[in-house]
Amino acid sequence: MALGSGLLLCAPLALLLLAMAPGSASPAAASEGACPQYTNKTCEECLKKVSCLWCSSNKKCMDYPVKNLLPPHSLCELSSARWGVCWVNFEALIIAMSVVGGVILVALCICCFCCCRKKKSKKPDKDDEKAAREREQRRVRQEERRAEMKSRHDEIRKKYGLFKEENPYAKFENN
Repeated sequence: MALGSGLLLCAPLALLLLAMAPGSASPAAASEGACPQYTNKTCEECLKKVSCLWCSSNKKCMDYPVKNLLPPHSLCELSSARWGVCWVNFEALIIAMSVVGGVILVALCICCFCCCRKKKSKKPDKDDEKAAREREQRRVRQEERRAEMKSRHDEIRKKYGLFKEENPYAKFENN
């Protein structure tokens, strides 16, 4: 479904919600009896007035019942009711709005999941890098201390003549 057709589907619902808003004058009250004069004419002529509802099954134009969100079945079946545009009936509008709403909810959930996952994966990466750097620094310091201790021990061995020879059995050879 293209974005433009989605907006066209939203327009009738938005107009209906505006008409039902508290404090706003109802469009039907402003034009009492204006819609029935378009009965047995075309849908386009009837729906030029925002306050009118076209029932295609009996070609009747009537004031939209603003007290209800959807027109009651006694007035006109949802599959025959047209409001705002002639090519969208209320059944299709309800289905389309449900699908669009569901897709938006799923997209929001996926975005939230991805964002949360990305944030969680960044923090351990920084912590892991920091821990690896600290481990490497400790290893380097340990190697330095180990080399320093070995050189100190070698000096002490030389001083006292305990330096290990290459061949420990050389003392026992008779020349």
